[in-house]
Amino acid sequence: MKISDIIKKSNVYADLKSGSKRNLLQELAQKAAVETGINERTIFDALLERENLGTTGFGGGTALPHARLENLDKIYGFFAKLETPMSYDSVDNRPVDLVFMLLSPDSSGADHLTALAQISRLLKNENTCEKLRSTNNPEELYALLNN
Repeated sequence: MKISDIIKKSNVYADLKSGSKRNLLQELAQKAAVETGINERTIFDALLERENLGTTGFGGGTALPHARLENLDKIYGFFAKLETPMSYDSVDNRPVDLVFMLLSPDSSGADHLTALAQISRLLKNENTCEKLRSTNNPEELYALLNN
């Protein structure tokens, strides 16, 4: 599975403005609802439920909110570069500015875990994150995510 299998150029957002973790998740849920056809509230509730198990801010200014949902036909990815780093209750207490949201079908099992691992490796690469932070062009962000 490649990153390009789960994310489209239209699902990459540069300079997203969000004042709080909750607002960020709401905004991403709203964007995901348009793409997936799943109710925005359903997506938001699933993201919050997962977040309540433990933060998805895994350090280095990055976060990987994710959820499994019924009625999804495939795995969907959404990437946001935040205009301003924000508090996210990350494991290292560092503000987050790079967010990759992953939504998977309930039945995706190993594919969901494979996608999480692949995105995690991508966002733990300091060189890649530095490059992502150096551009506000969605097409360049998409290209960097897929290298």
